[in-house]
Amino acid sequence: MGGNKKGLHMVAYILLAIGGLNWLLVGLFQWDIGSIFGGMDSVVSRIIYILIGLSAIYELAAHKSSYGNRNPDGGHSSMPQGGSQGM
Repeated sequence: MGGNKKGLHMVAYILLAIGGLNWLLVGLFQWDIGSIFGGMDSVVSRIIYILIGLSAIYELAAHKSSYGNRNPDGGHSSMPQGGSQGM
């Protein structure tokens, strides 16, 4: 199962990179990669945009689950939530 997650992460990462580069091109040159596939009205472009958006949601969820249980200093919590130490 670890291989599937790694593969999904890689696909999501690549799609996010494409999406980020697309926004760079839009900002610098007012050129959208989706125009290659027929623009915003094209089914292919819409599918690509949806996949990039879903990749962002996946990466946000994966990042939160990977780093959500860390202390502010970056270390993992060794105590359960709400616990107290020797009081």
